Amino acid sequence: MAGTMTARPDLTEEEGAMVDEPRAVIGVIGGSGLYQMPDLTDVQEVEVDTPFGPPSAPLAIGTLAGVRVAFLPRHGRHHQLHPSRVPARANFWALKAVGVRRVISVSAVGSLRDDIHPLDLVVPDQVVDRTVNRPRTFFDTAPVVHVELADPFCPEVRAALVTAAKAVANRVHDGGTYLCIEGPQFSTRAESELHRRWGMDLVGMTAMPEVRLAREAELCFGILALVTDYDVWHESAEDVSVAQVIQNLHRNVETAQEVLRAVIPSLATEPACTCGTALQHAIATAPEAVPRETRQRLSLLLGRYLPVEPTG
Repeated sequence: MAGTMTARPDLTEEEGAMVDEPRAVIGVIGGSGLYQMPDLTDVQEVEVDTPFGPPSAPLAIGTLAGVRVAFLPRHGRHHQLHPSRVPARANFWALKAVGVRRVISVSAVGSLRDDIHPLDLVVPDQVVDRTVNRPRTFFDTAPVVHVELADPFCPEVRAALVTAAKAVANRVHDGGTYLCIEGPQFSTRAESELHRRWGMDLVGMTAMPEVRLAREAELCFGILALVTDYDVWHESAEDVSVAQVIQNLHRNVETAQEVLRAVIPSLATEPACTCGTALQHAIATAPEAVPRETRQRLSLLLGRYLPVEPTG
């Protein structure tokens, strides 16, 4: 990869959050097994400083089918970060800082349904959060922000993912509820049966807090879920293990790359959804109660609504 460049997180998006930076419009977060995008050309490695520390890895920003794309391996280049230690806030801040508007997350999951088989693809439309140990908001102090999450995924990104997946894969499921557990351990047999009785369709470890943070960052977000196993509930299948997950991931990664090649050009247009204005009516704190230091620190997210007051 050519050159390393450093972002300027102190500037608002309108002021040009990056200086002399390659910018991107689509972000791809690679999950287990997907640590690079070989289809990207003219790739530059970009290190982004964020108020929440460094992201999982430097961003790889390049071009695919004429579209500028920022790729980020969620678990690090060598899968050194387990799900509870993924710096999700830094990851989404970094993507927004380089101009990303839409984010595709690729995620390995287990199936909780007979008709969702290993090696199937799923584009979920709902998510249930059962994590217990992860920062879930950019706004730990004032302002208090309550974003709407009834429909947690961007409808435009979901529709594009479904269309692209069906064009390249034999078995694609449009919709489903992704149950996000803390991990890093897999479920017990009793937990797996309970999740099925709850009506969950998929189980994984990474959808949260990504869904929440994408909405707070006003980014369109969708998940391409790669089914690797039946968790531990299926009587006729082998219980989930790292070896099984990795074996099926290797078989699924090329399919995921084909889906990305198909979907990215279709998402290069200006979004027409409401994801980009998620904070407009979500800030509960009176403007005068939000310190200038906070406005400055979070100007990438708040700049349109709570601009930094001029000094002097």
